[in-house]
Amino acid sequence: MSEAARVLAIRHGETTWNVDTRIQGQLDIGLNDTGRWQAGRLAQALVGEPITAIYASDLGRAFDTAQHVGRATGVPVIPTPGLRERHFGEFQGKTFADIETALPEQAMLWRTRDPDFAPSGGESLRQLRERVVSTAQLLAAQHPGELIVMVGHGGVLDVLYRAATRLELQAPRTWALGNAAINRLLWTPDGFTLVGWADTQHLELEADAKPLDETST
Repeated sequence: MSEAARVLAIRHGETTWNVDTRIQGQLDIGLNDTGRWQAGRLAQALVGEPITAIYASDLGRAFDTAQHVGRATGVPVIPTPGLRERHFGEFQGKTFADIETALPEQAMLWRTRDPDFAPSGGESLRQLRERVVSTAQLLAAQHPGELIVMVGHGGVLDVLYRAATRLELQAPRTWALGNAAINRLLWTPDGFTLVGWADTQHLELEADAKPLDETST
């Protein structure tokens, strides 16, 4: 049996659109001040970890978060489009409230996690899962016995959690998807398993150093 690969799966730091509950999808929205602070704290927390590769969504908010880790650890960041957020089509740029008001029938399908529903021009949950899991498995398989980092988005982390815990796409979410939290997985040819989730200790230390004019989600 192949030696397991260890994976640190990380969501990007906070953006202004996170605060506004505005759907980013594959629009390229950058980190806000809080997000940059979170990325810096994340990088400090991972110094000393034996990381051999860093893969990140090529969208700015994820890639910039990964770059903080790369600079701190001396490991280059590899842009990986397969780790992009779900494409939300016509939902992108809208708030949750906008969608409920303008597209109530589609909002219901989204809220009930219909696995085959895709906003016009976007991806379904089933398509997202296929893309993310196949990408993550391909990356992990290249690093038996090693520790790698994958930086993505909320939807990406949700899919990886479900893959590691064997939960269906329609199961209600009861786990956190915090910005810049550290989540630990193992991968073998049998798939992913969960080791630890939502470690935010690095974001709780020295809280008084956090910018006071930003709000976290």
